[in-house]
Amino acid sequence: MPTIAVDKARLFNALGRDYTKDEFDELCFDYGECPTLQARYLSVVLTQDIVVGIELDEDIHIDQLYDLLCFEGIALNLQVFLQRRELPDFKLVAPPNGALETVVVQPETAQIRPLFTGAVLRNVKFTKDRYDSFIALQDKLHQNLARQRSLVAIGTHDLDKIEGPFSYEALPPEQIRFQPLNQQEAMNAREMMDFYEKDRHMSRYLPIIRDSPVYPIIYDSNRTVLSMPPIINGDVSKITLDTRNIFIDVTATDRTKIDIVINIMVTMFSVYCEEPFTIEPIEIKSPHNHQGGQAPNLSHRSFDAEVAYLNSATGLSLAPAKMCELLKRMGLSSEPSKEDPKGILNVSVPPNRADILHQADIMEDLAVCYGFNELPRERPFLRSITFAAPLPISKLADIARYAAAKAGWTEVLSLILCSHDENFAWLKRKDVNPDGSGSLAVRLQNPKTSEYQVPRTSLVPGLLKSLNANAHHRVPMKIFEVSDVTFKDLKKERKARNQRNFAAAFCGKASGFEQVHGLLDTVMDELKCPFLTQSEVTAKSEDGKPKHQFGYWIEISDEAMFMPGYGAAIRVRQDGEVETIGTSGVLHPDVLKSFDIEYAVSTLEINLEGFL
Repeated sequence: MPTIAVDKARLFNALGRDYTKDEFDELCFDYGECPTLQARYLSVVLTQDIVVGIELDEDIHIDQLYDLLCFEGIALNLQVFLQRRELPDFKLVAPPNGALETVVVQPETAQIRPLFTGAVLRNVKFTKDRYDSFIALQDKLHQNLARQRSLVAIGTHDLDKIEGPFSYEALPPEQIRFQPLNQQEAMNAREMMDFYEKDRHMSRYLPIIRDSPVYPIIYDSNRTVLSMPPIINGDVSKITLDTRNIFIDVTATDRTKIDIVINIMVTMFSVYCEEPFTIEPIEIKSPHNHQGGQAPNLSHRSFDAEVAYLNSATGLSLAPAKMCELLKRMGLSSEPSKEDPKGILNVSVPPNRADILHQADIMEDLAVCYGFNELPRERPFLRSITFAAPLPISKLADIARYAAAKAGWTEVLSLILCSHDENFAWLKRKDVNPDGSGSLAVRLQNPKTSEYQVPRTSLVPGLLKSLNANAHHRVPMKIFEVSDVTFKDLKKERKARNQRNFAAAFCGKASGFEQVHGLLDTVMDELKCPFLTQSEVTAKSEDGKPKHQFGYWIEISDEAMFMPGYGAAIRVRQDGEVETIGTSGVLHPDVLKSFDIEYAVSTLEINLEGFL
């Protein structure tokens, strides 16, 4: 969660009054935050005040709400919430001569960072606090939404030091040469990579473009470099406290994020323009990818919210007109739909509210405006609450888990990933799907080590590795595991499926096959699945159908992982259908040798999902 420093005196001045600690706590709670309720927006950590001269700073934590990543956004939103003002109407205003600044995007940029947008803020009045907040907002957006500049990079420039039209290009690094920000000498892009390699702050961004054959670069009409995104700006166009006109460039690989970033930048800091909340658009020419036109796009987004849903989710019974009145406090303008004035609200979302994605977000804002402490707590409200409950397969797994634990077996939890050999060759198995559709296991494309090549298709390798790791313990050892295994399944949407298995292993001086067989009987008894004798398996009713429709039995298995004559297949009949749900037996000496186990081991593994 990003943290920003807010000057309390400056913030309280913007809010029109001073607040005590408790009063400010209450305000932030009303706005939607408390230690146990993570709704929107302000979560205040009232640590020891930091004295800077005569100023008091206070840390405010922001829960990924991008319009609250700077002082300006916090002050504006709280002013609107306290009804000291309405949310301003952000306007795009062309310069007096009508000629917009132009940026030409070259086709080569598609190889590295294909998207470009920008804007101009005219006649800005900077102070030290405003300038610091402007720079800090860029850094917060870079670290969070922009994912360390890998998705979006922001550049800000003194427009009076450069001259349009501008050109966004992609060139080989040897052909790019300029003086980087706050440096005394010019260097080419390759030299910059070496120069900033030792810089703790800049070195983290170098891998984003270092291995690309071309680097992105922005020039003005005189071939002065504005920036080489996402690494560094040029020194010529750097902004200072005396800067009056700011050109903002934003390059990206993600269309949604580039729009959010430019909108947050201009809506937060257009307040300092000579005509507040006005933004000068730019003209982008990018015919090769059809991403041209005027930018930024500050149009409002429209949402339809169901009145019944808003009332049901909050437990309220508000009229549409009252809802519209309350939503104004969160900067959302709304009105009853003309087609269905009693059932639908038409909500207009301003460009600074990128967090509104669904009517559920509107419902949350409505609850904030109404007041969390005022929401009804009687029974009707509970119909909007989902009560947590375990999945049926999890309840079934717990039944098997408790049965094994009560029988004196110890539960283990092994890693999901293993090597291909551990899963197949060491168990004398082949990676072949029984239906003939190819391999059984899902393979990782780029495994970090040979130990983590495939998600396991059996719990047995994990049990045997656990026995090996605990070889210093005295025998016998009785362990079990209830967990998922994974199989390739081309019939599924994601071409794979999980299956919940139960497995156990007995390790001792004797094979202990009777031990795992006894555990099987115990687990099956808990699952209410009776054991069928051979005569009961073959018994028929008068209509020729099996007399016993539900139950299990074991048959001799020739599976190679077991010693010849010491393996068993576990068979289950349900509603007359018979299937093999698992295997049990005494492991072959070759298997024990592969896992470096000195004692005899018997194992059991069954598929629990057949009992759902």
